[in-house]
Amino acid sequence: MPRQSGTKRAILDAALELAADHGISGTTMENVAERAGVAKGSVYYNFASKDRLFEELLLEGVGVLAETVRSARASLTGWPALQAMVRALLETVADNRSLARLLAAEIFRTDRAWQHSLELLRREVLADFVTAIRETSPPAAMEDRLGLVAGGVFGAALIGGLEWLVFSPERSLDEVAESVLYGLSGRLAS
Repeated sequence: MPRQSGTKRAILDAALELAADHGISGTTMENVAERAGVAKGSVYYNFASKDRLFEELLLEGVGVLAETVRSARASLTGWPALQAMVRALLETVADNRSLARLLAAEIFRTDRAWQHSLELLRREVLADFVTAIRETSPPAAMEDRLGLVAGGVFGAALIGGLEWLVFSPERSLDEVAESVLYGLSGRLAS
């Protein structure tokens, strides 16, 4: 995650750790202040509300994923681009386990104050997947479903990465990436 200095960064880091362990609903501003080593007033000074704190945290996290996907795709197209994006997401999950756990729990929720902002960034992440999938020349009948396919690939990388880290940490990144992509390989790889 991007580095900021001082109190605000400490608050965001504390909120991330707590929410990854207890969920957003199970995390209080008091818990965040205690974990960050700051006064509760400092938390409210930097973030007017719990919703605002977690909105910023989630937007920052999805922004990291968007940049990861964009960088991985860079000059690649089609299947090589999908492979690079899945691998990069898995690396990000491995490097940011708390973020991955939080996103897995929150990205598809529709009852949160920040859902609209998060949806805009999620679409940005998925747009790169849609483009790469389109470059694999899927059947014309699939055109209206490419967003679903892209969401499936993104979700598989996110959840597959967590599955790997929790239940199969002995597996290599290459094995996990290959496993995540396996379901697509028969239709999209050329």
